[in-house]
Amino acid sequence: MLQRSTLKFLKDLRLNNNKAWFDDNKANYQQAKEDFESLVQQIIDGLARVDPGIEGLQVKDCVFRIYKDVRFSKDKTPYKANMGASFAKGGKKSPYAGYYFHLEPGGNSFVGGGLWMPEGPIIKKIRQEIDYNFADFQRIVGQKEFIRVFGKVNGDSLKTAPQGYHEDNPAIAYIKLKSFIVSNHVTDEAATQPTLVREVLRTFAVMQPFIQFLNSAQDE
Repeated sequence: MLQRSTLKFLKDLRLNNNKAWFDDNKANYQQAKEDFESLVQQIIDGLARVDPGIEGLQVKDCVFRIYKDVRFSKDKTPYKANMGASFAKGGKKSPYAGYYFHLEPGGNSFVGGGLWMPEGPIIKKIRQEIDYNFADFQRIVGQKEFIRVFGKVNGDSLKTAPQGYHEDNPAIAYIKLKSFIVSNHVTDEAATQPTLVREVLRTFAVMQPFIQFLNSAQDE
């Protein structure tokens, strides 16, 4: 579970996103950071027991910095008003599909995962894997529990079929995707309950065959 003070810090940061306020509240930030990192460690411990790709990950391999890179952004506020952690083989900068937890008060927290905007060679392999093994992919994303938890696979889509594929391909809706993402909403109340880690791991368990399918394309 997370402390309510952690959510309060992020809410206050959203309203006071400037260096002067952040410096004055550095102790509150440190407390929130340690609270979130404690949660991440518990998730790593639980996830590593069922996914060998997570074994050996450390908290620093998973947690994203709160400081924003504003060099190329119109939004010049210096801090993220959220905390996030990615759990993937090789860590948060890995090209592999993985699991993700996002904490953002105000109804914006979620448990998610998949692969966001993979590079050309990787997405070609994934498209080929879906094409060759579409029946297996359908079984994964068509399971009742998968649909109940996530609905469907999301991601920006190409307007036309990529080179080498035709519009009448039964898997074309997935082959056109540029990202392969699933997510499940987490309320502020749920984020502060003792059951949080258990629920996150349960959601990841439903997601795991989907993650394994995406990664199998890279491992071949």
